[in-house]
Amino acid sequence: MIRGSDARMPNAQSRHRSERGHRLFTDIHCHCLPGLDDGPVVMDQSLALCRSLLEEGIGCVVATPHQLGRFDGSNDAANVRETVSQLNGRLTDAGIALKVVPGGEVRVDERICELLKADKVLTIADAGRYILLELPHDVFIDIEPLLRDLDSMGVRAILSHPEKSASLLGNQQVLRGWLDRGVRLQVTASSLAGALGPQIEKVAWGLLGSGWANIVATDAHDVGLKRPEMRAAFKRISTRLGVKVATLFCIDNPSRVVAGQDVVAYRQEVHR
Repeated sequence: MIRGSDARMPNAQSRHRSERGHRLFTDIHCHCLPGLDDGPVVMDQSLALCRSLLEEGIGCVVATPHQLGRFDGSNDAANVRETVSQLNGRLTDAGIALKVVPGGEVRVDERICELLKADKVLTIADAGRYILLELPHDVFIDIEPLLRDLDSMGVRAILSHPEKSASLLGNQQVLRGWLDRGVRLQVTASSLAGALGPQIEKVAWGLLGSGWANIVATDAHDVGLKRPEMRAAFKRISTRLGVKVATLFCIDNPSRVVAGQDVVAYRQEVHR
């Protein structure tokens, strides 16, 4: 059974705001849980990352430890939920005003639908509407059968960091078909700043500018090389595409995903 947690999720219509009244970012992809994957090792490192997320202006973050792939057999849904609960408790004790909700970055696998039904892998924010899928970077896999099965369950796929997948971008006709059936693309904030190299930066901007990608997330793992870069991404998008578009990518659409609502397309938004 796919588990929903509506009581824990913000309504996209009631925006997160700071004490000064500024709207806060929502981050749908972050490795902030201690000891589960290649993110923080211990709780103190998780708290440091969460402080950094808050400093970036993020009010709600989806914890997305890797599931399946090289973490197959680890990080099942119950363990992730329990670790999220523990982290939220420590955040409250430390006075860090960040809300963490459960999720996962799920490696593409033919068993995903079965594992969703068995409550072993997680949808984003545990809401049952979107699942964050990770594709191999170097080998192309046509996930059309998986997308059909997810559709039958009422679940839509969001592909993490497509700008890093040369194999995916080499099959743009297939990707366009996935987009036509409702797949969404999430670009990483640091990619837009060139942290992963000029080629990935160019591809990331191309995906945003074309309207193929509609969501920006941090994919943060630590406060060092893989730190959150949401403020910088928002500023760069505002400069190149406008504040309205930056707000759509970094605030509105991520908030809609967490609330289980429809993502708004870039072209649809700018032509209103």
